[in-house]
Amino acid sequence: MTELKTLTVYSRRGCHLCEDLLGELEPLLRGRARLLVVDIDASAELREEYGQRVPVVSGSGRDLCQYHLDRQGILAWLAED
Repeated sequence: MTELKTLTVYSRRGCHLCEDLLGELEPLLRGRARLLVVDIDASAELREEYGQRVPVVSGSGRDLCQYHLDRQGILAWLAED
């Protein structure tokens, strides 16, 4: 059995865009990839890197979308080997 890929969402508490994106993303990934949600406010380094630029969705070492879900981009990422 192939191990599921991991998609990371850089987020913060109280971010309505983050909540909306996660609500759309979770059903899309179910059974197809693992979802890791990282609170950028837990790390000064992440706060510095992302600032107000959340949510950011990252997979395979690159940013796939930010602010809003790029459904086609995520589906293309899921289809990659």
